[in-house]
Amino acid sequence: MRLSLVLLWLGAAAACGPSRGYTRRQGARRITPLVFGQHDPNISENKNTASGPPEGRITRDDDRFKDLVPNYNPDIDFRDDEGTGADRLMTQRCKEKLNTLAISVMNQWPGVRLRVIEGWDEENSHLEQSLHYEGRAVDLTTSDRDRSKYGMLARLAVEAGFDWVYYESRSYIHCSVKTESSVGTGAGCFPEGAMVYTEKGPRDIATIRRGDKVLSAADDGKMIYSEVLTFIDRDPNTTRQFIEVTAENGVKITTTSSHLLLLAAADGWREAFAADVAVGDVLLTRGPADVMRPSRVVSTRVLRRRGVYAPLTRTGTIFVDDALASCYALVRSHSLAHAAMAPLRWMARWSAASELPRGVHWYANALYSVGDFVLPSSYRYR
Repeated sequence: MRLSLVLLWLGAAAACGPSRGYTRRQGARRITPLVFGQHDPNISENKNTASGPPEGRITRDDDRFKDLVPNYNPDIDFRDDEGTGADRLMTQRCKEKLNTLAISVMNQWPGVRLRVIEGWDEENSHLEQSLHYEGRAVDLTTSDRDRSKYGMLARLAVEAGFDWVYYESRSYIHCSVKTESSVGTGAGCFPEGAMVYTEKGPRDIATIRRGDKVLSAADDGKMIYSEVLTFIDRDPNTTRQFIEVTAENGVKITTTSSHLLLLAAADGWREAFAADVAVGDVLLTRGPADVMRPSRVVSTRVLRRRGVYAPLTRTGTIFVDDALASCYALVRSHSLAHAAMAPLRWMARWSAASELPRGVHWYANALYSVGDFVLPSSYRYR
């Protein structure tokens, strides 16, 4: 199963490259409509594993207003009751998910378009904590206003990648997304100041270069020093939302919510998105004489830090701040991600480039973009 997913993922990436315009053909897979009052995921909208907490309303005078982008997709109807174009304004992530949903709607019901009845709001018509004030939420119907379609519309919105979907009213569905900073631009990473371990001692991850060897773990669980081949993501100047996971023995690892951490399991380790790590889970930490030591998670918290760094090692794993992590993010399976990144490891091995990269590596960006359409939702970070 995983091999076939890898081949499908790689084939799609090769076909479309890093473009965001690739769309999935609708297959015969049966999908079930949401029922009235149901939301997906089945948690509060403001939980970190859903759309996350509000960061404050955006006004036209706010510096963040420039981060909202207009959506002029001709396949989407915008009601625009205000006559100001406000309903067309949204975050880039919301725009991408909305455009994906518009394609699904046309495929599901030929001749029917997606209809936005509310987007960014500047008239204080919602509750204080509403994500409409940040351009992170939309209320939707179909262009024919056929209410019998809204349960399926909600399911299609889930499939399109919205982070929280609610069949809220008989007359519309509500969808919202995470902040741009919480998901980044396509890769999970660690902040400036996170410590990795070289053969000569600990170093700030911001100082690591290609060719350095850092402490990691092999498939058999043995701790070894593995070469840094390249960076999946690297941006010293950005500020992003991170999750800090604290273990009983005092180890703290800070990473983006979509990054995979490797936790203790009966057969060695299991992977989990940082956002899904809970109190009682067990981190694999670096003990004396470079021996792994399991330690139970006692707390997690959200914070903002500067700099993002995602080194790719030959083993695909890395110890950061004394805790074992995968080099990968956004895909639920470490082994699947490691297999799909094999071409990048091969390219990096033979590359003569000496300059440090900036931003998400184009190959990783291609895989992440295509993964939204090729991989089942159970394999993807929401």
